[in-house]
Amino acid sequence: MISDAALLAASAAGDTGAFETFMRRHQAPVARYLRTFTGAADVDDAVQETFIAVWRSAVRFRGTGHDGGARGWLYTIARHAVHHQQRRRVDEPAQLESLEQLAEQAGWGSLPEVTATGDDRPLQELLQVALARLPQEEREVLTLRELDGFTGDETAAILHVSVAAMKSRLHRARIHLVAVVRSLEQDAPPRPSSPAATHTGAAP
Repeated sequence: MISDAALLAASAAGDTGAFETFMRRHQAPVARYLRTFTGAADVDDAVQETFIAVWRSAVRFRGTGHDGGARGWLYTIARHAVHHQQRRRVDEPAQLESLEQLAEQAGWGSLPEVTATGDDRPLQELLQVALARLPQEEREVLTLRELDGFTGDETAAILHVSVAAMKSRLHRARIHLVAVVRSLEQDAPPRPSSPAATHTGAAP
């Protein structure tokens, strides 16, 4: 598979096919990342602005190695694009709860024990709902670290914060996510028990 760095180098030379390959490879995860900033109705515009900027800036990319840091470079452009789109933040909380308050809500940060059922879709759906309820700043750091797999250093660079600040933000976000998941689980109707679980009679 052609590396991202090679695709960007070809794009910088005017190869539209290479650029389209790069865009197809990253469009879905970039859109997912941008949803941490803006509503679904605005994501397409933000994605379009991101890749227009990539096309125009490819000549300035100076990556090395297999991917040459292309993903981090791309996500930095995406972040700039969506901030350019916004005039002000509208979903920042008036004040942040303390880590102690969040930890207490979350059961001190321990994730609920999940029993393997062969189908984890309900859990994934629950996590997606919980993630959407977090402040934008927390959704962003969780998306970069947990979903997109960036390293701590890469995440800090994209966020333009120190590694220590990124770790603090990530820690708070994880605890807050667990707190929201627990709240959603408490509000959800009980799941029907399986026949095997409800059968109390002796085996024939």
